[in-house]
Amino acid sequence: MPKATFLGHSAFYLEGKKGRIIIDPFISGNPTAKVKLQDIKVDYVLLSHGHGDHIGDAMEIAKANRATIVAPFELANYCANKGASVHAMHIGGAHQFPFGRVKLTIAHHGSAAPDGTYVGNPCGFLVTMDGKTFYHSGDTGLFYDMKLIGELNTIDLAVLPIGDNFTMGIDDAAKAVEFLKPKMAIPMHYRTFEVINVDPAEFVKKVKALGFNGQVLAIGSSYEF
Repeated sequence: MPKATFLGHSAFYLEGKKGRIIIDPFISGNPTAKVKLQDIKVDYVLLSHGHGDHIGDAMEIAKANRATIVAPFELANYCANKGASVHAMHIGGAHQFPFGRVKLTIAHHGSAAPDGTYVGNPCGFLVTMDGKTFYHSGDTGLFYDMKLIGELNTIDLAVLPIGDNFTMGIDDAAKAVEFLKPKMAIPMHYRTFEVINVDPAEFVKKVKALGFNGQVLAIGSSYEF
């Protein structure tokens, strides 16, 4: 079974039989992160959008590991211009990598690099490893097409932002779970900064009231799906 480890904010490390990936690796500069950059060993880095709390340490991690960055076309080009190895994709497209399949979904948000460069549309990810599917929504508001994502995919684990202000809040994230129907839902993008300081236990309570499974994953802890 593949394993997802929560690294804080929206960063997740996924390990399967055929590879290791990291998504939105905001580590240095993240007051909640516990892992050290030098301890991160991956084959691919997935980026949902260019904001500093998501692109984070992607360049350093990719170069140190000789890993490939997978991102929407404009963001991938931005990373390539900074010297990274990249695989460009776009929303609705899927590709089979050695570790598994990645498909990009829509996300309602923005996307500019820390230096202000426009880097295209944000996205979410459907990652299938070892026959199991992980959905990382990226930063997003609630959208009705999540229902379609849930109908077209058997989602074993979904991770969703709950912090409000910049993304969905708890009520909208619970509705997203109702649309997606994952086997397990884990909250992300909360408590890193004061403006997104919400209680993840409230999300879990509301998800369970809807008849779904939810769990708060402590930073540094893992969940096998």
